[in-house]
Amino acid sequence: MLTPPSNPGSPICSAKACRAPAQWVLAWNNPKLHTPERRKTWLACEEHREHLSQFLGVRGFLKDVVALSEWTAPDEGGPGRTPN
Repeated sequence: MLTPPSNPGSPICSAKACRAPAQWVLAWNNPKLHTPERRKTWLACEEHREHLSQFLGVRGFLKDVVALSEWTAPDEGGPGRTPN
């Protein structure tokens, strides 16, 4: 059963056919295509965080997993996360 997002404008999980609200940001890059500092992102709900992390991890693409509430985009003044 698909879970609709609680807020239609809120970020949703990147897993195929999942419509659950995102809780995690998975930062990654493909070293064959991207410069080392570049970060692409997938969003994940709690249920799909581990699966998506493993998918990226076995390929050597996963760089960081951060709670969505702590994430800031690199162009918003950070390297992809809120400073501590």
